[in-house]
Amino acid sequence: MNFSYYIAKRYLFSPGSNNAINIITSIAAAGVVIGAMALFLVLTGFAGLKDFSLQFSTYFDPDLKVFPSSGKTFVFDKEKKEKLNQFEDVAHFSEIVEDHVFLEFRDKQKTAFIKGVDVNYNNVIKTDSIVVYGNWLTDNDFQVVAGNGISRELGMGVEQTYTNLLSIYVPKPGKGIPNDITKAFRSQKVVNIGIYSVNEELDEKYIFATTGLARTLLDLPKDEVTHLELKLSPEANEDIVLQQLYLIFGDEVVIKNRFQLNDKLYKMLNTENLVSYLVITLIAIIALFNVAGAIIMMIIDKKSNVKTLYNVGASLPNIRKIFLFQGSLMTVLGTILGLVLGLILIILQQQFGLLMITPSLPYPTRITAMSFIIVFVTITMIGFVASLLASSRINQKLIR
Repeated sequence: MNFSYYIAKRYLFSPGSNNAINIITSIAAAGVVIGAMALFLVLTGFAGLKDFSLQFSTYFDPDLKVFPSSGKTFVFDKEKKEKLNQFEDVAHFSEIVEDHVFLEFRDKQKTAFIKGVDVNYNNVIKTDSIVVYGNWLTDNDFQVVAGNGISRELGMGVEQTYTNLLSIYVPKPGKGIPNDITKAFRSQKVVNIGIYSVNEELDEKYIFATTGLARTLLDLPKDEVTHLELKLSPEANEDIVLQQLYLIFGDEVVIKNRFQLNDKLYKMLNTENLVSYLVITLIAIIALFNVAGAIIMMIIDKKSNVKTLYNVGASLPNIRKIFLFQGSLMTVLGTILGLVLGLILIILQQQFGLLMITPSLPYPTRITAMSFIIVFVTITMIGFVASLLASSRINQKLIR
């Protein structure tokens, strides 16, 4: 083992007798470096893109969300509220009343969702992080906060007085077409005191209001909610919290965590990451098989040396190990150099924004230990297989 390793190092770091073989070896080594660097850049880039895409969900989505298992609402009475208040793992919770509404501002109309929240909502969600203009809700039942998309579509700004009012309509339950269309809706005029922005989809979906206004429009009793949003304490165990919540609410609810609330987004990002990894790995496989070609050319170049080693007592497996070690060493060193160059590029990107998505937004990146491990294992395994295939070309016929 030591004999083969020693000779492999000598072959790797000493130039061959043929200049063409030296060029081929250099190209193979460069392929390893570039392949490792490219794979590292892709993994860190997608890690950053995933964080960037999911950061908005941390602003808007709670740690846990409690839905009714059937229907639109479930009962959240005083007894259940007291039990939830006594549960130390739940730091804060907010009652939510949500449904479709029809909006009218001046001569423009739009359908949207009203999301009625209570005073605890500020403790569950970082409302300061989503309000971009104006103020968040107070305890006034005649105020709303509209999404940026809704505001643009209706041509509605932040109103300081009650002169320009937003009309909210909710259809009353019933069958048939009423004779008087004005009696078919419950309505309320409100003032928009703020504009929030999370992402394009949510900005066009919600207007926030108090639970009092939402319950009045939807004609819901005070002990009914459409869902609850919970913020857990830092030391809370989510599995234990779920068990306790189901003991309180039974099978009348379904509970989802932040991952489950954004499962489609997570699946999309993970799929894109996997596909990109496979594509870059395929390119790396093609590049790394230059290592096999370089080893074969080196075997041909060192044919006389191989015969000499065999004649002085070196076994055929040990001679094969020489070139296996040579290719493996080339791959390991090339991978380490590629990782170092990739790390330097990522640090420069984070510091100076070499690649920009917009004039003010650099492409997001995140360096993780897993990225180093995946790149090192992937590239070295491919290089080892390529070296093994090349070294297996040494046989009795070649030596004789």
